[in-house]
Amino acid sequence: MDNENLYIGCHVSMSGPEYYLGSVKEALSYEANTFMFYTGAPQNTIRLPLERLRIDEGRALIKQSGLDESKIVVHAPYIINIANQLNVDTYELGKKHLLSELKRTYAFGPKILVLHPGSHVGTGEENGLESIVKALDEVLDQDGTDVKIALETMAGKGSEMGTSFEQLKQIISSIKHPERVGVCLDTCHINDNNMDVANFDEVLSNFDKVIGLDKLLVVHVNDSKNPLGAHKDRHENIGYGYLGFETLNKVVHHPLLKGIPMILETPYYEGNPPYKKEIEMFRKQVFEDWR
Repeated sequence: MDNENLYIGCHVSMSGPEYYLGSVKEALSYEANTFMFYTGAPQNTIRLPLERLRIDEGRALIKQSGLDESKIVVHAPYIINIANQLNVDTYELGKKHLLSELKRTYAFGPKILVLHPGSHVGTGEENGLESIVKALDEVLDQDGTDVKIALETMAGKGSEMGTSFEQLKQIISSIKHPERVGVCLDTCHINDNNMDVANFDEVLSNFDKVIGLDKLLVVHVNDSKNPLGAHKDRHENIGYGYLGFETLNKVVHHPLLKGIPMILETPYYEGNPPYKKEIEMFRKQVFEDWR
């Protein structure tokens, strides 16, 4: 896949005083042509009013810079858990804030909201799946937007849901609005959940067979600090983990993934963001030892 069809970027912050305008500027400073952001802190549901977030200025800079707004991604806060109905307050809070995040995503302009499917917290996989389907049906009946939810593949820690393509397929095929839901494939997570990214053609073929490639909306491109099947979920800088640069470069440039946003979530190194160098390496398709 040539670089003209490559949409690659990273997670960026959104903080005052520039807020969304600052997010766009940060992405451009890394020479990214897409990015992912949270509409507030990922660890909580406290959200500033949209009118304070300099959205119009950010969108104007996106247009001026020639970025494709449809390739920009929002990530829902981690604390949303719609896979467990035992704690009614938590479940209702999850639905409430998922609905809010869909509306906020729409206000910013992007069309994709990445969501961790949640944890069944000991109630069992089938209960978890039933809870997720019920919540998605309620939320998507109400939100009134065209934003799609991308359920993220998870590493398999504890009682996490979304740990197999079959689980994700069951969710998508069971909801009332399957056209509104797809998948975010995380390379670190699937490695840690015992899918061999080194054999990515096989992984992608299985994804297509079980779910369908038309449902793949986003790829999170992360190396892993842990070996295949570790179930740990610890991201590493590109080329410094168990996956390695060559394997991840094949993912990024895979011809079947043309046009899909590729988002880096790799850790800062010695307090500095690695994204400009990592993006450059993928564009050149050459690893450079920068650490």
